[in-house]
Parts: sequence; C-alpha cells; structure tokens
Amino acid sequence: MSRRYDSRTTIFSPEGRLYQVEYAQEAIANAGTAIGILAADGVVLACEKKVTSKLLDKDGSAEKLYHINDQMMCAVAGMTADALILVNNARVTAQTHLKTYNEEIPCELLIKRLCDVKQGYTQHGGLRPFGVSFLYAGYDDRYQFQLYTSNPSGNYSGWKATAIGANNSAAQTLLKKDYASDMSLRGACELAIKVLSKTVDSSNLNSDKLEFATLSLGADGRVVRKIWSELDVDLLIKELGVLEKADEE
Repeated sequence: MSRRYDSRTTIFSPEGRLYQVEYAQEAIANAGTAIGILAADGVVLACEKKVTSKLLDKDGSAEKLYHINDQMMCAVAGMTADALILVNNARVTAQTHLKTYNEEIPCELLIKRLCDVKQGYTQHGGLRPFGVSFLYAGYDDRYQFQLYTSNPSGNYSGWKATAIGANNSAAQTLLKKDYASDMSLRGACELAIKVLSKTVDSSNLNSDKLEFATLSLGADGRVVRKIWSELDVDLLIKELGVLEKADEE
C-alpha cells in the first residue's frame, strides 16, 4: 500500500501518514548514537563516531558536533551534508538577530526558525525532507541552560536527557534509570559515557569512537562552549573509570 503514496512528500496515505518523512526518520535510526544531558551547571553532548578509519586525516574538526553562536552548540544524527546546510542557516539567523537587536537570539526562537525551514521541506513538491535530527545545547538569560531536539518533520521539544540515532530506545531507558535533576556537569559526563559504553557496538570505548562537548558558565559568567580533544576524552574516560564500573555490573 505504501508504494502508491511514498513518491512525493506532499501526498498523505489513507492512514494519514507521510511516508517520505518516516523514511527520513528511519535513516536517522541507522546513524550513530548522540546523547544530550542537562545538568544543574551545564549541558553535555556525546556522540558515537561512525568513521573510524586509521587512514582518515584527523584535522581536529568534529564529525557530529558544531558551534552555532556564542551561546549554542548542537549534535547531529543522520546525513551530515544535510546537517551542514541547516547549521549554516542557523548561524546566519543567529548573527542576523545579533546584528539587528544587539543581543544573542533566545535558544527556543532560533530552534523555531530552523524547524520552520525543516517543516517547509515536507510540504512543497519537488523537495525531500532533511535526513537529520539535532540535539541543541544552549544558554540564555531567561531559561538558563536548555536542551532541545528536533526531527525531519519540523517538530522540536525540550528535554532533561535524551538520545537520537541508533539504539536511542536503549539509551533513553538507561537515562531514565540513572538521571537526576540535581546532577552536576561532571556527573552528567560520567552518565553520558556510561550510556554510550552500553549502546555503542564496541567492546572498548575511546576517543576514536566518541565525540564529546560541554556547555557551561565560566568564572566571569560567560558561556563556555568546549568540543573536547581526543586527548581530553581519553583522560576523562580514564579518570571517571566508567568502563571499569560497567564491566563490574
């Protein structure tokens, strides 16, 4: 039945479904896992790397983590090429707002603007949905630290902890079990690595298979966005001893 209604994004099936949007979400389900955790003093983003070849030139750039403006960053799951288009759109929107109003754009407003673009690609003929989901980590003066996610349909929602990509159901089950609202940033880092160690298809989790980023406030009250280097990630895993604890369990 679906084959009669999945050739265009603008055609509803008799059951009221848009198959092309569902197919885009299936593409994301096959991408590497990405986890976001909201702590009392910051936000953690952790992602599974899918490309781990020894022949890959490591120029220091992240595969799945991007800065948007001085107060926001994001993690992606799905088609990276699609993600780059949307990240650039978000950056332009953020800088236009800053130039016009002389203040950083509120996190939710920027996400709404980006989701408007994503929704438009599900409603017009000759277009296909963006095959990517986002985790957004941000800070603004009104709501402080925030964590949002959005999908190809243009929907977005706020979370305390969530996961997208492959094995997201298993990851969310672990997050529900161990998350606490008063968790510190360091505790959130430990939880993120613990969850990834149980959901990533690898016996040994290290910086070759993991990307890590944190968003927090510095001593001067300014937002600090940090995409961790491979050395920092390996040191963090060693210091926390999460993998040893997981083995004991």
